[in-house]
Amino acid sequence: MLLKSIRRSLDELTDLLNQLSDKDYSKSCQALSNATIGEHTRHILEMFQCLQNGYESGIINYDNRERNIRIQTETEFAKQCITEIKAGLQSENKIMFLEQFIDGLNMRIQSNYYRELLYNLEHCVHHQALIKVAVLQFENILVDDNFGVARSTIEYRKQCVQ
Repeated sequence: MLLKSIRRSLDELTDLLNQLSDKDYSKSCQALSNATIGEHTRHILEMFQCLQNGYESGIINYDNRERNIRIQTETEFAKQCITEIKAGLQSENKIMFLEQFIDGLNMRIQSNYYRELLYNLEHCVHHQALIKVAVLQFENILVDDNFGVARSTIEYRKQCVQ
């Protein structure tokens, strides 16, 4: 179910990218402190890439992202990255270690692949909510009402309607 939810969120992101020109994708949004849809998309995708790149070694460091400008400026390249991320999702859980440099100290804590996938999914949804704010500046862009909404919130809303 987790992998299915991740694929769904990434497909929703692809659907949005299909509607954006590279110019609009790279356009600053004042409501997002002048960030762009592309910058938020890059951040989402590079977090997934970090997890995939660390799967074999079992060590993840989200601070060591590539920060590839092409992802945030070229919708076609971003969609290619999404395809690669979806293809690289692993079904086997395993122990992993999360590394981070905080306040002058290197930290390493134990985690696991599924926990990190869940983190990345929640992180993705959070940034999709921010992207949705930026989309409001465009009249011709359509996004699903549930774009950027946590799955638990969607389920809760369904229960309230009944």
